[in-house]
This record gives sequence, structure tokens and C-alpha cells, in this order.
Amino acid sequence: MQTGSGVSVASRIFLTFVLTSAALDLPIHAQTFKVLHTFHTDEGLYQPFGQLVLDAKGNLYGIAAGGNLCYKKNTCGTAFEMNKSGTLMGVFRFDDGPDGNGPAGGLLRDATGNFFGVTVSGGVNTKACDDDGEGICGVVYKLNAVGKETVLHRFTNTPDGEAPESLLVEDSAGNLYGTTLWGGVNFGTVFKVDQVGNETILYTFTGQADGGNPYAGVILDSSGNLYGTTAYGGNTGCGSISGQGCGAVYQLNPDGQETLLYAFQWGTDGAFPSSGLMEDAAGNLYGEAKLGGNEQVYNCEGYEGCGVVYELAPGAKYTVLYAFNYSDGFLPTGGLVRDTAGNLYGTTEFGGTYSPNCQYGDNCGVVFKLDTAGNETVLHAFSGGTDGAAPDGGLVMDASGNLYGTTESGGDTQCQPTRGGCGVVFEITP
Repeated sequence: MQTGSGVSVASRIFLTFVLTSAALDLPIHAQTFKVLHTFHTDEGLYQPFGQLVLDAKGNLYGIAAGGNLCYKKNTCGTAFEMNKSGTLMGVFRFDDGPDGNGPAGGLLRDATGNFFGVTVSGGVNTKACDDDGEGICGVVYKLNAVGKETVLHRFTNTPDGEAPESLLVEDSAGNLYGTTLWGGVNFGTVFKVDQVGNETILYTFTGQADGGNPYAGVILDSSGNLYGTTAYGGNTGCGSISGQGCGAVYQLNPDGQETLLYAFQWGTDGAFPSSGLMEDAAGNLYGEAKLGGNEQVYNCEGYEGCGVVYELAPGAKYTVLYAFNYSDGFLPTGGLVRDTAGNLYGTTEFGGTYSPNCQYGDNCGVVFKLDTAGNETVLHAFSGGTDGAAPDGGLVMDASGNLYGTTESGGDTQCQPTRGGCGVVFEITP
């Protein structure tokens, strides 16, 4: 990608956590960890997040919140390319205008080398998007191999949605599928956009038993069914957030009919799933919930649980595979990858080993492995120093089993304008 033009910081649907903890000893295998790239002020981009994408040559592509000014104070965001050694090869800078700003979710790369993604702002200026100070709802965009942008769709809140946050998925005909966090009837939508920009609204959430606010995107099976999660809705009597629910797992058939597969209770089962799903060959779904699980751990927002990894088998049989305990991770949000042996890998934004370098004094997050028997291994606990902090974008795995991810902060801790560092791209070898 070559340099293009500009956008704002992606909005987040995260609970705010201000935590303290004592130092804890962990079984960490840090010898597998390597920083591929440390972001610096002079590069003009910082705070990488969202899932990376890997091509056959080992080049990595991703997005970052920082870079290019929008509204004279916020940042418009960037998309970047780096080689397998971690050298930046190209940067696309979003603009403060109708072509979208605030990239979110990550990039989808097709077989011909085009990239597709979403921004949470930019596009059509409308007062309908009242949670955005500029009244702009976001776009679906395409970047070709030389960094030329084409806007495929501009959202308008009603009826098509607002603030798409998710990674897109593509079917065999080149149609793109994703979600909007808001809009529709205020609780988000599932949409399809074809290659020339025609949009179809597949489902509009009501925020009730069907779910609401799908922060994560969808996955697609061979029969054309879509599966995803909503951060709220489901069991509307759940937890302390009256009437909003604790999240749900859903299925949409090709006709847009929804089936609720599971509603979270905010107990040992977890709550507020904001990451996407993955599916194995047997049709089992795997995902993460941000809170719930082991509610005896005070560090995780006061006995509300540190989050879980779960499996949902055909027939909607729900199983918690692992409940985090803060020392081994807290707030899993980035999604999961699975190796050929059935082991699961992911990240948590907080938890791990205490370090004063981390924001608010929190622990800086971990990369974890979960084997088929449910045993967890912390592969790396971030320190907030040169290795980074807050790895909330998930992982991507190459054919050799190497894992790649990003941290939003840490790295060059002198990097401005962020006080906690501008983030890194890292690799973990098996």
C-alpha cells in the first residue's frame, strides 16, 4: 500500500476498569516472544489494534488508531503493510471527510490482493448519528494493492446502521458481511455489501431476547449461515445493567431469520462477548466473554469475573473451557485461533504480571494457549515496556504455527502523543 489520506479514533464498547493488584508469579515462556516492530512518533502512525492479516510471503497488514489529524484534535487512523522482518513497507492515511475515518476491526484481504474494511466515522454527515460529535456514521471501504481507496457504502444510521466496528468476511461471490454496533432501531445490524456497493440489511437487532449491539463481526459456514455475538441483549434481566442483557450468540440463516443459540447469565458462564467466533470442522463454535467465570477474583472489577473461553456445540450445548483468574489473564476480547491439534490461542487486554508501566497500574495483558483438556499456559505476559501492553486485537497464525499480534501501547514509552507508548507488532514461535 502507498500513502493515501485520513480519519478519527475508533470508538470502543468497553467497560472502564481501574484496577490495582499485587505482583504474581506466572509460568511464562517468554523465550518464544519477539518484537517485530516498535512504532515511533516519526512514523506518523501509532496504537495498532484489530486483527492482522498475513499473506503467503509472510507480509503483515493491519490498522492503527493514530495517524493524520481529524477535526483538528482527533486522529483519523491508518492502514499499514510490513514485511516479515517488521519493516514498514507502506502506509495509507485516512482523511477527515466522506471517505471514512477511524478504521476498526482489521483488514480482509481477497485472493487478488485487495483489502476491505470499515471505519466507525466518516461518510455521510447526518444528525441521526447523535453519538458522534460530527454526526457521521462510518463506511465500508476497499483499498487496492497500490493504496487507492473506494468507498463501497456510507452508513446513515436508519435503517442500515451506524459505527461498524467489525472485521469483514467474504463469500465465494465476493459479497462482504459485517455488523454495525448501533443504528437500525438503535441496537445494531447485520449487513451484506456486494462488490459494487449495493447494501442489504440482513437483520436488525431489537436489544431484547434477540441480542443487541454486535461489536464483533460474523463468520460464514458452507451453507451460507452466519454466526456472531452481541455484547448486550439476550437475557434482558441479566446482571446489574437493567434491561440491557449480558450478551448472546446467534445464527442467521441465508433468509435472514435469527436463532438465538445462547444467552449469557453473567455467572460462571461469562458475560458481554465482544469478540468474534471461530468454527471447527465438526461445527463447534468457540468464543470469549469479557467478564464472568470465576467470580471469586476481586481484581476483575470486584467479583464480577475475569472472563471465559467457551465452546458451543451443535444443538446449543454450552461449555466453559476456561475461566480466567487475573494472574493468567483478564478481559479476553480479541478472538481465538486454533491449531491443527485443536489447541486454542488468544489474548487478554489486562491481567498477567503486575507492572507500574501499564495504564492505570493494571497488569498489561497476556498471550495464552488453551489445550484440548482445558489447561491454560501463559505464553507471554506483557510488561508495558519494550514488549508492549494491552494486546486486544487477537492473533493470526501462519502455516508453521507462529503467532502474530499487536499491542496498543508500550514499546517506545517516550512516543507521543500517547503517554503509555505507541505499541508494537510481535511474533511468538511455537
